[in-house]
Amino acid sequence: MTDPIRVVVADDQQVVREGLVALLGLIDGVEVTGAAANGVEAVDLVARGNVDVVLMDLRMPVLDGTQATARITADFPDVAVLVLTTYADDASIANALRAGARGYLTKDAGRAEIGAALRSTAAGQSTFDPEVSKRLIAGLTPTASPDSDGLTARETEVLRLIAQGLSNPEIAGQLFISEATVKTHINNTFAKIGARHRAEAVRYAYRKGIASDP
Repeated sequence: MTDPIRVVVADDQQVVREGLVALLGLIDGVEVTGAAANGVEAVDLVARGNVDVVLMDLRMPVLDGTQATARITADFPDVAVLVLTTYADDASIANALRAGARGYLTKDAGRAEIGAALRSTAAGQSTFDPEVSKRLIAGLTPTASPDSDGLTARETEVLRLIAQGLSNPEIAGQLFISEATVKTHINNTFAKIGARHRAEAVRYAYRKGIASDP
């Protein structure tokens, strides 16, 4: 009988953290050895030993998931980090991988997918969900024109669809991504262009030539 994969769960949202612990308890060959509410707690749990993989959220207080990943992979190279997050934008993926994450899943992942990813990362392999894989294939290089306020190609595409009047579910269906990913792109886009709501974003899209009248 093989030893179970020992996992630490790191997520700042208690309901998510407890849900993940319960979910992982249903996966054969996986044993949860700790749960952390921030990056510092995650690093501390790893330092105590008895850990093979950290299931790491990115946006956490005190020490975020990317910084915690960098510390863990530098100080405890035998411990793998598998990111599980809402965010699948280029910057988040690139920063996590540069920090040493061995895999990257979004929170759309189900029990079977998480279990397979834990086994892969524990075995020294890399694993990514389909949306992340597409971005990796595309080179993880944000493509932006000089006058687009740093929007990536995907953010520009989402903004164009917003200007066409599509809802979040419609955008997700057209781009073959999750609604959570659409929301992330919209939040990033609004922050970059200084839009407070969709109407301002639409005006920006027409002003910049991202959208045009039919």
